[in-house]
Amino acid sequence: MKAKSRGYKADLAFSGVFVFCCLFFIAGFFTSNLFSQEAYGSRQRRRVVETVDSEFTISHGETGDGSISMIPFQVISWKPRAFYFPNFATAEQCQGIINMAKAKLQPSHVLLPKGGTGQANEIRTRYIAFNVLRYEVGQKYLSHYDAIDPERYGPQKSQRVATFLLYLSDVQQGGETVFPYENGLNMDENYDYTKCTGLKVKPHLGDGILFYSLFPNNSIDPTSAHGSCPVIKGEKWVATKWIRDQPDS
Repeated sequence: MKAKSRGYKADLAFSGVFVFCCLFFIAGFFTSNLFSQEAYGSRQRRRVVETVDSEFTISHGETGDGSISMIPFQVISWKPRAFYFPNFATAEQCQGIINMAKAKLQPSHVLLPKGGTGQANEIRTRYIAFNVLRYEVGQKYLSHYDAIDPERYGPQKSQRVATFLLYLSDVQQGGETVFPYENGLNMDENYDYTKCTGLKVKPHLGDGILFYSLFPNNSIDPTSAHGSCPVIKGEKWVATKWIRDQPDS
């Protein structure tokens, strides 16, 4: 009888532990869902265009409206002048650009100084209304200037005043845009470009960066050097548009 009693108590104890574990699992499940929903909500990104009320609107045509729109942006640096535009383009727009460029990719060429020689870059590019670049694992772009120094490269018909980068894809790891000389740092002969140190911007599908290569007096900003860190995992697609001081001929 005592043996049966002990067995009965053991069964009760086991049942109690089992029920406790079930309750603990259910509580953990709902708690994790709650936190994941909160975390997901915190990652919701703002719309590209926001409409604000203003008393300074002007009269508009039949196809217009009376609202004023604002595009949100963040100043990520003043040296160089660089601005970040979250959600500048939709995923569908980015994929459309990739589809237009994908079939006609060709090796990217680098502008060489007077008398310089070199070969095409392994990065694949296609020029439509802008340059579309594809970086695969291990591919990178060493830091360089977009503005053209006429003393090194000869006279030019126009100058690259600023550059707009549009990220057409996410990158699982690596592929950051880097500004090695941000705020005047690393500007010495000992800087190692292969280490990709400096202000880094992680690619995010649809986001854009605008940065200036020239000062307002048209001299080259020495802190505007930039590059692309190696892609470690995944693939990077980016569209580049140079803004010039003269129309393209």
